This record gives sequence, structure tokens and C-alpha cells, in this order.
Amino acid sequence: MVVAADSVQMDPRALANVEVLFQEQIGQGLHPGAALSVYRYGRPVLDIQGGLADQEAGKPVSEDTMFVLFSSTKPLTAACLFILWERGKFQWDDLVSKYWPGFGQNGKETVTIRHILNHQGGFPDTPHEITLEQWSDWDAVVLALEQTKPIYEPGTVLAYHPRNFGWVVAELVHRIDGRRFSQFLQEELTGPLGMRDTYVGLPASLEDRVSRLHATDDCDSPGMVHLYNRPEAHRAVQPSGGGIATARDLARFFAMMQCGGTLDGTTIMAPETVAEVTKLQVEAMDLTNERHVRRSLGLALGDLRSAPPDPETSRTFGHGGAGTSVGWADPDSGVAMAYITNGYRSDYSNFPRLAAISQAVREACR
Repeated sequence: MVVAADSVQMDPRALANVEVLFQEQIGQGLHPGAALSVYRYGRPVLDIQGGLADQEAGKPVSEDTMFVLFSSTKPLTAACLFILWERGKFQWDDLVSKYWPGFGQNGKETVTIRHILNHQGGFPDTPHEITLEQWSDWDAVVLALEQTKPIYEPGTVLAYHPRNFGWVVAELVHRIDGRRFSQFLQEELTGPLGMRDTYVGLPASLEDRVSRLHATDDCDSPGMVHLYNRPEAHRAVQPSGGGIATARDLARFFAMMQCGGTLDGTTIMAPETVAEVTKLQVEAMDLTNERHVRRSLGLALGDLRSAPPDPETSRTFGHGGAGTSVGWADPDSGVAMAYITNGYRSDYSNFPRLAAISQAVREACR
């Protein structure tokens, strides 16, 4: 616990219950290790870690252990466009090809930036040419995305783009601003916010700090575990799911968003921008994940992993990471949190374990 619970209207006993549940999930074998960080009204109220970062080696999770974020990376990537939009550098309904002419071919001529952020671009499948070996070759990624063809008419359906989302957004940041995505991210977001342990493209010297992923008893994607345990995946700039961070840093990002774009005297974006990017854009069946979703610009609204009081009306915004994690902020309760585990589970058990922690945090509010 970081500050007195009374000063931010948190129930100390209920917060203690959060810690108990956190340890119980590790003890039950839901995952070897995890980290949880919680803010309320812009102030840190809980920051805990536990379990093992590497089960085989018996290496414990420590305060500086970093985790693979999977798609919890997406809000950080989208935020780079939020910043550029606020500065008047583009409009949501601009064609992607206005800034990236080579993109506008093979049926993608009508794809807008809004379509990309809403997962309505129509090309959800990762081009087969982009193997792990190509992740570190940005020019090869760009060429593959230029040549790929939509499987849906752009703008007509919601079909989650697991990896293409991040590559397109990052290339737009580069084309619109001039700086490479990783540089922009550090100079405009993570650096000013003091997120010192967040990377999309991990320096090789920090590899030892990254927790290993572990396939759990009901893991339905062992290939993902193997892929994202490889150092090459950590070093690559993969802005949809390749982020590496601490829960502390991810929670700090959502605390900034919950506070209207400013945290600890540092302003990342205006309150009006936060309001713009967190309002409902599309509500539909996600044809990729086969579930009903509500989305704003680059963010999920009322995600079940955040234990919203009413998923159909909740203003809670955030994002989950495949099989492992969730980060969210709630404008109504003032809470922002990130919960990251290193045990990859199927949705059947992953959603409930993340929602249980989210619900326990909500119950600590008073």
C-alpha cells in the first residue's frame, strides 16, 4: 500500500482483501506470478507483486519485473495518435492513404484512421509474410501491409485486428509526425509520465528482467507462449502486442487518462481529447473474437475483465492482453488499475480471474 487509504476514499480492509485474493490466485495455481497496481483520483493506493517470474528457475517476481503486455499494448500505441489528433495533425475520417499513399491499394483505398482505431479496417488477419523474423524489419512489415487485401468491406463490420492494428497506427505516427514510433512513444508519453519500465522494442540488456510466460492447465494457445518468450519478440517493435512493462507503469498510464490527461503535474493530452477518444464509437459482434463488444477509439468500453457494474452502459475504458492481463480506468469511480499475470489461460478462466481482482478493487472504493 502506497498512501493512506482514507486520503483517497478507499476502504483499508477491502484493500487488504484485494491483496489476499491476489495471493490466493497464485496459490491456486492460476498463474505462477503476477503484479497489480491501483490508482484512485490520480494517487497510487496499491502496488503489489508476487509468485514466480520463472517457474523452472524458481526466480521470484520482484518490484522491477516486467511482463509481456500482449494487447494491453494497444492503448499506449493508440495514445500516440490521440496526441497528434489534439495537435491538429489529422482528422479521424482522413484516409490512411492520405499520409501513407502505398497503403491505398488492393481494396484498402477507403480505409480511414477511424476505421483502424475501431477495428473496422476489414483486414484482421496478419499477412502470412510477417513472421517473427520480419517483425524487426519495419520496411518488410510496411510492404506486407500495403499489399494485403481486406476480407471485409472497410467500415462495414467490426473484426478485431490483433497485430495489424498496431503496425498501421505506428506507421501513421511516423508518417504524420516524422519520428519513428518508438521515439515518439518515449518522448511524448512514457518519458514525460515517468513510465521508465515500458518498452515497445526492449533493449537486449533488459531481457533478464522480463518474466517468462507459462502455459497453464487450460492454455489454448501454447504457440503464443512459445513465441512471446523469445527474446527476438521482445526486441521487435510490435505495437499491438509486443509491449513490455510493469503493472505500475501501465496503471500510471490509465491514471493519467482517468484524470483527464494530466498526472502529477504532467499533461499528456487535454481533458477534451480524453473525452473524445473514450466515447462510444461502435457496438457490435466482433467477428474475430466472436463476442459482443463496445469500442471507443482504440479502447474497449465495459470490458468484462474490468468488472463493470453494467457492461452495456459502463464508461470504463481500457484493454485486455491475450490470456494474461487487463488495464482500465473508470471515470465514475476514479479508479485506474493494471493487473498482469504470467500464466496464459483460455478466456474461459482468464476473464473470471481478472474480473475477480477488478471487482475486489471496485469494492474497496467508498
